[in-house]
Amino acid sequence: MNDLQRTPDPSLLTWTHVIYGLHALSVLIGITGPATIVGSFIFGLPSIAAVIMNYARRRDVADTWLASHFTWQIRTFWIAFIASALVLIISAPLMLILVGFATAAIGFLIVGAWVLYRVARGWLALRDGRTMSVP
Repeated sequence: MNDLQRTPDPSLLTWTHVIYGLHALSVLIGITGPATIVGSFIFGLPSIAAVIMNYARRRDVADTWLASHFTWQIRTFWIAFIASALVLIISAPLMLILVGFATAAIGFLIVGAWVLYRVARGWLALRDGRTMSVP
């Protein structure tokens, strides 16, 4: 952690845990329910609420180590959204020759695994008090 950064309010740490919890709930719903991980993550109310919470308090975490987690969480959501859209764009025309169903399933499986990884990695880093290196 950079010494020049200000110390975040403890309630913001709790807020960040809640956001990871909401994302994890969406992943769990995707694993255990009829939806896919990525479908539940992008379109599920827990993740949508989490992203809204990120944007609502983003200014409050500026110049703290929690800012990297907010960026990590927001990017995870939007990259999953864009990647899923690309999977659909590529797979939809291929569905006419049936191979698109396989490419869609494989694509959503890959994006879902990536989402699971990002949520787990971020939450573990938060638990350990580490920042996220955001590319």
